[in-house]
Amino acid sequence: MQIHRYEKAFLGISVVLLIGFMGALFYSAFGMGIMLPTDEGQIDPAAVRTTPPFDSPGVRETAPGKYEVVMIGQAWAFVPNEVRVPAGAEVTFVGTSTDVLHGFGIEGTRVNMMLVPGQISRLTYTFAQPGEHLIICHEFCGLGHHVMYGKVIVE
Repeated sequence: MQIHRYEKAFLGISVVLLIGFMGALFYSAFGMGIMLPTDEGQIDPAAVRTTPPFDSPGVRETAPGKYEVVMIGQAWAFVPNEVRVPAGAEVTFVGTSTDVLHGFGIEGTRVNMMLVPGQISRLTYTFAQPGEHLIICHEFCGLGHHVMYGKVIVE
């Protein structure tokens, strides 16, 4: 008889934890606006540097207050290594990799993408305050992984 009581208590605690975890997941997805970057298509990893828009990586203004940043992850660098955007502008990051899987994370923001060879990833973010943010590779990509970084300068 004592065992049934413990089983019911354990099941009750499990259900409460499961509901709490699902609530946290829904809050992060809908309340905080955290989302996965979109898969915008596929390209040949060997032809990245000759395929638009990756044939000229960098920052370009697409409309007033809207910018597109085309990034390439390669062993062991981001191209371009430094990005300058104005504060308050909507910035869309478009990225891919030429060689291996790389991470693309901007510290202090919710920008976090995987740069997969041949896959185009896209994520939009608005930098509200001026400052400098470090871009890091958060996926181990080889011996030079620790030197793979860049920066976003918000002016």
